Amino acid sequence: MTVTPFVPAPAFRGRIGRDPRSGHYAVARRYRLHLSPGHDDCLGIAVVHRLLGLDEICPVTLLPPRPDCPDGGYSALRPLYEASAHHYRGPAVAPVLSDGWSGRIVSTHARDIMRDLARSFTPAAGPALYPRGAEAAVAAVEDLCTRAADPEALPGVLDLLERRLSAHSHVVGDRLTAADVEVWAALVRRDTPRRADDHPALWSHVRRLTAHPAFGQQLAGRPA
Repeated sequence: MTVTPFVPAPAFRGRIGRDPRSGHYAVARRYRLHLSPGHDDCLGIAVVHRLLGLDEICPVTLLPPRPDCPDGGYSALRPLYEASAHHYRGPAVAPVLSDGWSGRIVSTHARDIMRDLARSFTPAAGPALYPRGAEAAVAAVEDLCTRAADPEALPGVLDLLERRLSAHSHVVGDRLTAADVEVWAALVRRDTPRRADDHPALWSHVRRLTAHPAFGQQLAGRPA
């Protein structure tokens, strides 16, 4: 019997407005997000999209919480993957940022998508989620959130975040940035031990963000 080898999802890393040669320049309603409330990497994107009020500029197709294909992918995304990767046979997974002009995938990389939405489509009155001068600080928090996936590293990460939030109202300084989105998504999407006595400032901040509609409403529809 011939066994078809598993083909992992390709890492599409196109950028909006970053490389003129790619043709992915910022145009309202050219791009579409395909997100699933059951997929961890979609959570931060959905929060950024809501904070910036991009419903009209970059519409969202909401996928079911659970994939509908045996390989863990979505049948609705398969045409995009097949148009974007020759002879693609792997799972068609979320998140996806697609280009309506070409019918192909721009990116499947969550943090690139978040940055490009914020930098290319931020309304004048919208929050500066990646403020100039704070790029390194936000990137450092992203690294912390990646480390939080390791159970052995998690206690140290929580301690670092507690120290930050004991000194400031937000993770990076005293205003909302993408660092807060990263921390919130990293903690609410995992079964993180919540010992409020050990990290009172951190969990108070998480609760405060969850009370904000841009954050809390993204948890509706997620599988238990």
